[in-house]
Amino acid sequence: MCELLALSSSQPARLTFSLHTLAARGGLLGRSRDGWGVAFYEGFDVALYREPRPAADSALVNLLETQGPATGLAISHIRHATQGQVSLANTQPFGRQLGGRTHIFAHNGDLTGIQRSNTLDRGAYRPVGQTDSELAFCALLARLTALWLDGDPPPLESRLSVLTGFAAELRALGPANFLYADGDALFAHGDRRLQRNGRAEPPGLWVRQRRCPSGTASADQGAGWRCAPMAHRLSGWPACR
Repeated sequence: MCELLALSSSQPARLTFSLHTLAARGGLLGRSRDGWGVAFYEGFDVALYREPRPAADSALVNLLETQGPATGLAISHIRHATQGQVSLANTQPFGRQLGGRTHIFAHNGDLTGIQRSNTLDRGAYRPVGQTDSELAFCALLARLTALWLDGDPPPLESRLSVLTGFAAELRALGPANFLYADGDALFAHGDRRLQRNGRAEPPGLWVRQRRCPSGTASADQGAGWRCAPMAHRLSGWPACR
């Protein structure tokens, strides 16, 4: 299955060791060789890097590990293709504009039958590629559009309400681990994923929390981290100000 990584920090931080470790899963230590991407937020916009090739072999990944921008909000994805050919259009994270800012989405799982769903209406949004994940993102944006009509961030509770219903519908179609950000907050939904026993079981994501001194930090493997599993749960965190 695909691999997901997100960062939400109260101070600007760099994806150094964390990005290096994730990239190794893209062809060196794992089977997810079909593409990679990472989105770094800067204000309402993002620097989005994607390639339809193994992350473990990418010179661009190596550059970002050492020279990537410091950010308070980032999302990364390593692809193991299940739906759609290996191409840039099918490489996550996906980004779209809504309410005067860039929204980012990355998904892990296989949403069987989403193309025939009667409830996941895409509204005015159309996918560029052929993946189930991008179809899900289009459906999510269609549901969020009414909340962003005036351009200001809607109340966090309103966004969580939409995302909670959306996540429940995705779970009925298959493993629905996803990361979504709107520049104001990061949302993570942990469901289930393929475990070492060959079964799709919880947890779908893990949350790591760390407190460190003020100043630009590195999201690496140092001391001070606390880990917790996420299963059938949606959480949201405010972005760095």
